[in-house]
Amino acid sequence: MLVFGGPYSNRQATEALFAEAARLGIPPARVVCTGDVVAYGADPGPTLERVMGSGCAVIAGNCEENLSAGRADCGCGFEEGTACDRLSRAWYPYAEARVTAAQRAWMAALQARMVLEIGGRRLAVIHGGAGETARFLFPSAPDAALAEEIRATGCDGVVAGHCGIPFARRVGEGLWVNAGAIGMPADDGTPRGWFALLRPQGGTLRVELRPLDYDHAAAAAAMRAAGLPEGYAAALGSGLWPSADILPAEERRRRGQALAPVALDA
Repeated sequence: MLVFGGPYSNRQATEALFAEAARLGIPPARVVCTGDVVAYGADPGPTLERVMGSGCAVIAGNCEENLSAGRADCGCGFEEGTACDRLSRAWYPYAEARVTAAQRAWMAALQARMVLEIGGRRLAVIHGGAGETARFLFPSAPDAALAEEIRATGCDGVVAGHCGIPFARRVGEGLWVNAGAIGMPADDGTPRGWFALLRPQGGTLRVELRPLDYDHAAAAAAMRAAGLPEGYAAALGSGLWPSADILPAEERRRRGQALAPVALDA
């Protein structure tokens, strides 16, 4: 299985992801998106159409929930005055104005979770948290918090997205995998996106977190041409988010440190 999240209206990254799946010989029936197809980038409509037409499974992110319901913001729950709050006032109306009625209907029909049975494990695929779509669970989240989320799903583990930083670890007897995002970098000082591969090996499961290279310069140029916030356009090249003020202390400490691919046997 290939799992990815956060296309974020980034058409170039989305095309690169599906090209990589094809290169790896993974058919659409074994590809899952953890949501937030639409967000910061210049091409919400084309990105939606590419994902909708791909044949992959898609979990509703908070952006899908809020855009389909006609709400006034993305539903991330950022504190007023934070960089994310300020920047969302520009990109969200841009995206909202470019989503069609048919695309809203598709988003409204998306499932909130699905269960994968692979490598002897039952894994719940969700967007953020088990009970809260927009819950941020970063790599520094304590085991107790992740274990509580896993228990709430009734599964052996979780595959999630939303926080934008990939990580994978065992949590007691459970497993937590965040596949990262493809449409924005991981705040690690490189322009790469990230995705996850889940490979059954006998009675076990290998989790691989892999980087995704794509034409980030073209994606940034499209954002600038559209008049979208420079902070996010610059982030596509610098690999650094304009919104560090929302990060936990440990994630702020690790900013700009290039992530390495991960292979975890669980």
